[in-house]
Amino acid sequence: MDPVIVAETVPYLSLFSAISYGIASMVMVFINKAVLMQYSHSMTLLFLQQLATTLLIHFALVMGYVKAKELNLATAKKLFPVSLFYNANVAFALASLKGVNIPMYIALKRLTPLAVLVAGFFSGKGKPPTQVSLAVLFTAFGVIIAALGDFSFDLFGYTMALTSVFFQTMYLVLVEKSGAEDGLSSVELMFYNGFLSLPFLLFLIIATGEFPNSVYLLFDKAISFSFLTVLILSLVMGIVLNFTMFLCTIVNSALTTTIVGVLKGVGSTTLGFILLGGVQVHALNVTGLVINTAGGVWYSYAKYQQKKSKPKKVITDEEAHHK
Repeated sequence: MDPVIVAETVPYLSLFSAISYGIASMVMVFINKAVLMQYSHSMTLLFLQQLATTLLIHFALVMGYVKAKELNLATAKKLFPVSLFYNANVAFALASLKGVNIPMYIALKRLTPLAVLVAGFFSGKGKPPTQVSLAVLFTAFGVIIAALGDFSFDLFGYTMALTSVFFQTMYLVLVEKSGAEDGLSSVELMFYNGFLSLPFLLFLIIATGEFPNSVYLLFDKAISFSFLTVLILSLVMGIVLNFTMFLCTIVNSALTTTIVGVLKGVGSTTLGFILLGGVQVHALNVTGLVINTAGGVWYSYAKYQQKKSKPKKVITDEEAHHK
């Protein structure tokens, strides 16, 4: 059924999808942080999350709960670079969470728009609107101020977070250029991404030296009910996060999903000072995070205004049929 029709039929679906994505995204950061505080093998954790997603979708396809096209080699080749950058982004993000507190992690990840703007400029995309550029620079300025007041500064964690920003930028640029997601449902995208991720992540687990220690530690930790509960929650929330992200994007728009992500960051930053520990409060750190958060909200508003000012495209019946 057409998502627009569904949204009109269920008046609160748009709001529900946005709130669900925001909550799922926020919860996922804290659950991953909680797991990594006890189990530091981030690549293995990501492998388990992707394996759980792939197996669940495969089971649903076999049982007939969902419908999707069979795996196609040509489509897999097209999606492989996208999957590669996606997993590199998540892998480095998880690695950074081992050494960076949640407020600073979110602040560093807000540098992605700056990296996207720079990449767009060098790829000939042109100069972005002034408001967007100023908001992005304001956000980056907040990161610098916050870092100066971060007593728990961890060079490895910061490096991993900034590397994650680079790979996220490459992922976004590649998706925009290739249009690799065209013609595929959200379930099919998740299935291809999970399927293509497994060999790449398995290679990383071996290359980084996590294997076989990560497997031994996993079995040792599995006897702990609290750890097992958090790990299962992490696997489940990985699936829920992807689903709610796609639902929010389909029912609302990609812009709405971006704005929800920024607003989620505000809540996560606040809770990060209270939960899980690891944050030493300093005036510079707090000031920088406030500036960074304000820049994130400003960026969302500027992008909304930019989208609003663009003339709406008239979709013909034939184009609508092929969507």
